[in-house]
This record gives sequence, C-alpha cells and structure tokens, in this order.
Amino acid sequence: MVSRNSQFRRNVLAVSLTFAATLTAAPAFAEGQATDLDGVVVTATRTARTQDATLAAVTVIDREEIQRLQPASLQELLRKVPGASIANNGGAGKESSIFLRGTESDHVLVLIDGLKVGSATSGKAALQDIPVEQIERIEVVRGPFSSLYGSEAIGGVIQIFTRRPQVAFSPSFSAGAGSESTYKATAGVEGRGNKGWYALNLAHDTTDGFNACYSPTGCFGYDPDRDGYTNNSVSAQGGVTLGEAWNVDLRALRAEGENEYDGSSYAGNEAKTVQQTGGARVRYRAGDLATLTLNIGQSQDKSRQFYHGVYHSLFRTDRDQGALQADFNLTGGTLTAGLDWVRDDVESDTTYAVTERITRAAFAQWQQAFGAHSLQASVRRDDNSQFGGKTTGSALWGWDFTESLRLTASYGTAFKAPTFNELYFPFYGNPTLTPETSRSVELGLRGEHGWGEWSVNAFETHVDDLIGTYCTPTWECYAINVDEARIQGVELTAGTELAGWDLQGSASWIDPRNESTGPNQDNILPRRARETARLDADRRFGDFNVGASVTAAGERYENLANSRRLGGYATTDLRAGYAFNPSWRLNLSVNNVFDKQYETAAFYNQPGRTWMLTLRYAAQ
Repeated sequence: MVSRNSQFRRNVLAVSLTFAATLTAAPAFAEGQATDLDGVVVTATRTARTQDATLAAVTVIDREEIQRLQPASLQELLRKVPGASIANNGGAGKESSIFLRGTESDHVLVLIDGLKVGSATSGKAALQDIPVEQIERIEVVRGPFSSLYGSEAIGGVIQIFTRRPQVAFSPSFSAGAGSESTYKATAGVEGRGNKGWYALNLAHDTTDGFNACYSPTGCFGYDPDRDGYTNNSVSAQGGVTLGEAWNVDLRALRAEGENEYDGSSYAGNEAKTVQQTGGARVRYRAGDLATLTLNIGQSQDKSRQFYHGVYHSLFRTDRDQGALQADFNLTGGTLTAGLDWVRDDVESDTTYAVTERITRAAFAQWQQAFGAHSLQASVRRDDNSQFGGKTTGSALWGWDFTESLRLTASYGTAFKAPTFNELYFPFYGNPTLTPETSRSVELGLRGEHGWGEWSVNAFETHVDDLIGTYCTPTWECYAINVDEARIQGVELTAGTELAGWDLQGSASWIDPRNESTGPNQDNILPRRARETARLDADRRFGDFNVGASVTAAGERYENLANSRRLGGYATTDLRAGYAFNPSWRLNLSVNNVFDKQYETAAFYNQPGRTWMLTLRYAAQ
C-alpha cells in the first residue's frame, strides 16, 4: 500500500516540490502544449497533422476511449491495435511483449512524451509497468519509421502522452475494487488558463493476482501460489507561454512496481521495478514561417530481482537524450530538419565489457500537398558508438481520387541496433554484430463517408541480419547475425453507428515466416498470432452507457521449431457506467465473461473471469 511505501512517498514529494512553483502560478498559465494534440497526430511526421491527412497507418486511443473501455493495463488496451499480438507471462505486472505487424518484440519503439524508454540490455520497454491511469493519449504508427526515429522502429512506433488538463481547474479522484483482491485509487489536480497549464496525478494499483505458471517444468521455476503485483505512480507537468513566441513546459513520470513471479535461485522470484521519465521542452515560433523546438530529458528503466526476499541482481538503464528540430513552412510544403542525441548507460551486477554508448543522428523530412496528391519523404543518418553508421529512408504518397476515398502507397527502410546483452553479455555476447535491417512496402485504401469510415492496408516486410543464437558442438552459444524473415499481412478497420450503437472493428491477417536456411525454414515466427480481430460496441441510454468488446486471436507457436502450439482464443468483455451528474460516475467492467482459458506464452496462465467496480469524480 502507498502508506507503507516510504520510498514512493519521498519520490512523490520530490516531484511535487519540483512543480510547486508551476502549481502556485496556475492562474497565469496559457494553453500551450495542453491542447496542441487535440484532433491531430504528431508521431507519424514529428509535426502536427490531422489524422485524416496522415499518410501512415495510425491508431489513436484518447482519454475518452480509455475511460470507456476501462482497461486493466496498458497491454490490455493495446490489444485493440490492428496487427498487434500481445504475449504476457502470467497476469498483471508480468513481462509483456507486443509484436506489431509480425516483427520482433524489440522492433517497436516506445516513447513517453517524446522520450525514448526501455532497457538497453533487453532492448524492450516494460509495457506492464506503465500505468494506464497516467495516460492521456496513445498514438500507434504502424510501419517502418527509423527514418524519423532511428533504431527499433521496424514494426512501428508507440507514443504515450501522459495526462493533460482539459478545463480551467479540475480536482479528481477515483477508487475501485475488484476480483483477485484488486484495489485501485487515483487523485489529481489540473488546470489551464490564459498563460499556461499544469497537472499532477497520483495512482495506486494492487492485486493478489493468480498463479502465473501452471507447469512444474516449463517456467524458470514453479511455485503454485498467487503472484501479486503493486504499482504506485506519479506524473507532473506544467507549461507557460512567454510572450507571443516562446513556450516552455516540464514533465515527469515515475512508476514503481513490486512484482511476484514463478522463478528460481537463478532467476529470482520477486522484482522491484522503476519506470521514470523527465524532461523539458522549449519552443520558439517565428510567426507562421518557422518553429524551433528543443526537447531534452532522461528515462530510466530499473529492475532489481530478489529470491524470497534476498537480493539477487540488478539491471538498470539510464538514457539521456536531446532533440533539436526546426520546421519551416515553405511555399508548397513543410521542411523539417533536426538532430537527435542519445546516451545509454547500463548498470548491472552482470559484467559488461562496455557500459555506455552514444548515438548521434541527423534527419530531414519534406511534406507537400499538390492538388489531390500528398507526399511525405524522409531520410536519416544514425552514428552509433558501438556499430558505426546507418542510413534509412522512407517515402509515402497519397491520392484523394474522390472526396471520400484515398489511396496510399509507401516504401521504407529501418534498422534495430544490437542490445547490450547481444553484444556484451558474458559467454553469449558478440561485439562484431551488425544492426538488423528491414525494407517494407505498403499499399492502402481508406474511405470516409456519411455512415462511417474504413481502411484496408496490405504490406510486406523483409528483415535481414536478424540476431539469433549459434551453438558449437561443445554447446558454447553466442549471438550471431544469421536469420532472415519475410512478413506479409493485411489489416482492415471500420467504424460506424448502427441503431444507436457506436461500432468499431478491426481484423488482421499476418504471415510471419522464417526464411533462414536450416531446419526451421518457412516456419511461423514465435508468439505471433496470424489472425487477430476486435469488435467494440457501445451505446448511451441517457445517463447510462453500456458496451462490449470481443477480442479474438488465432493459433501461434511458442518456438522456432513450431513444435509447441498455442491454441487460438476469443474473449468477451462487458462494461457499464452511470453518471450521477457531470462530475460523478460509477463504472463496472466484467472481463473474459465466459472464463476462457488460454495462453499467449507457453505455460503461463491468463486471467479468467474478472470484475472491477470504480467510482470516479472529476470537477467539470
């Protein structure tokens, strides 16, 4: 509980004091960044574009939709993204991975408020530790975007924006209880005025959970008990407009987790984690001609493992980063040019030959609309202190051949830098590794009509120099660039209103094949479901709202040999809400109502039927 966590209280106090001046000066603030995301997408171009003008395949999940869907976690929320397969090792707080468009789980770049997050040792972001209650908005851009963001953006980019104010002044809180001794609570205050904005939000989430692993031999260890999880988090933001040209904002997020899992003396069975970001942005607008933005910050990914309460090991990544970007509004189009800088620093009980790397990058992008046609072209050069340089590029084209139909086509290259584990982990790492590279083509068609909207996207991705494991006859194993993959897929989305019901649906078919020479050639890549589908239906009846979501996934395989098959499944979630008045709301959700048993990772249980009842207050 929060009251027992003195370290968390100290961190909350530190963040609160940092923003004290911001909070006390609230009446003098301007809207600034608080509203510059309304109705636009920024991740697909690193500039503000309306979603219907964006040429890439984008999924946007805003706060209104988050509150309507009532997800228990970020990974549960991301199940609605077309082309996404989620793998989870046994419930809340357990390791979770997203496979976007059939690519690897470390081929997805994750940003929080523009800052890159994740572990430099494993190469992945800890999605399970990012609290959904702190999220205002999510933008998921599908496809290769290394030409704008560098390493990891082979399958796409997930950008998370933390909570932002919507009204002049609004205190809020919530309290909820549910199955498996789950308890949630939030409290916050936010506001905006003529000269700026501020927001401070706290969240607490705890559950006793269930037994993560059902197999005495299939996991790192077997302990048939409940594996609980607790997450405490705080986010704080503030911004101010200085004159007519300058805008400055600060932001911070810290989430501390305590996770129990089935492990051993080798892997531990308890973990204490930290996900933290903090940064500042300064923006200068030279009228309508140009905008110059400086964005600096740091993210931290920290995990300490214990075995029955005794310290076991530490893995920590501190990532310092900065970006300088200039946007020029020229005759006929927009030119964007910028510099990125990232320094990864690793701390661990494991001895790494190298514990720091620096990446410097320069990029440029041109966007133009001419008649019914639109163009987006970008190029980027990354220089990494570990493996040298890499150049990537992309081109996207759109044609509005009627008022309601748009045809899009794109080609892009991307890469993934080797992780510290792949390069330097004792008795495994290989410092001669080169980046994994990809090339992708995509063709799309989307329509917007009076009755609703729809889209279909077909794509093919080839990934070369995938990093795999090679073992000698004496069982000495090390990482090597050896594997290749070919991924083909089709995504469909549609939304409409029918008989008062708001309907949103998506379906994906993906064929991720191993093209490496050997016994596993032409096999399906592990943990990807080839077929996924989702249908959301919601309706209001005065002060009441009801809804349902059906999520389905086809079979998948746990291993490269395709010898361990995980069956397909479908789950049904129900939800309802009642607004006592504009400020008070009572929500009830029942997930997996038919108590379906299924696996997304071999030997790990998934939640059965669960329920959650939540009372919310937000001043209007």
